[in-house]
Amino acid sequence: MNATQMESAGWTAGDALQIIAGPCAVEGEGVVMEIAEQLVKWCGDLGLPLIFKGSYRKANRSRGDSFTGIGDEAALTILRKVRETFNVPVITDIHAAHEAAMAAEYVDVLQIPAFLCRQTDLLVAAAATGKIVNIKKGQFLAPESMQFAVDKVHQAGNPKAWVTERGTMLGYQDLVVDMRSFPVMRNFAPVIADVTHSLQQPNQGSGVTGGRPELISTIASAAVAAGAQGVFIETHPRPSEALSDGANMLPLDRIPDLFRRLQAVHAAVRS
Repeated sequence: MNATQMESAGWTAGDALQIIAGPCAVEGEGVVMEIAEQLVKWCGDLGLPLIFKGSYRKANRSRGDSFTGIGDEAALTILRKVRETFNVPVITDIHAAHEAAMAAEYVDVLQIPAFLCRQTDLLVAAAATGKIVNIKKGQFLAPESMQFAVDKVHQAGNPKAWVTERGTMLGYQDLVVDMRSFPVMRNFAPVIADVTHSLQQPNQGSGVTGGRPELISTIASAAVAAGAQGVFIETHPRPSEALSDGANMLPLDRIPDLFRRLQAVHAAVRS
């Protein structure tokens, strides 16, 4: 995409590496504000644009007894507080068409989960809000196929669609990132690398998803080198205590070093 197309797509980062970061789920105000405060400080110090992320509800769980949220309104209100307190945009995912207008009252970017990226009514409802729509690539789709998801948003009258690579299923319990995805998808939308969920180990016998967070730096660096224009990272000050996807999240205190490394890779690629 050229600069004009990027601008029309609602791209906020300019020439900088876009950061989308935060906890997997909104667990409560205290921990969310703690994470947001640190991310805002570190991104500010490095001159990196931040979009704070948090799921107000986790609709896609393997087990029926998994944590799904603290209540929609309560969680969305906390995301709005992050937005207003720190003056940063926020993003959350939606799971059904009727949720789009509700969530749009609280956030700046609506995210479409990977398993739902082909749901036309969901994409059209998200587009109708006028918000940026970040579509995660299905684990079952070729990167070229994401053009059609983007087209659905555009055809609904909203030019602001992004795509996020989050890995492709490799067998039953692993994912692999095809680095060719980034230059392919950059032809039709701004492209983010979800380096947290790309390292998931789903479908575990226990019903609790595993992960390889020790490889986040490796995958993130490779993705930025391959052309990713932003990174999506889930983080928590105490991952072992997280109520959702703790096995995947990077400890919060490791974020600054990672951001500095990715900023250097991004600068080297652009030069």
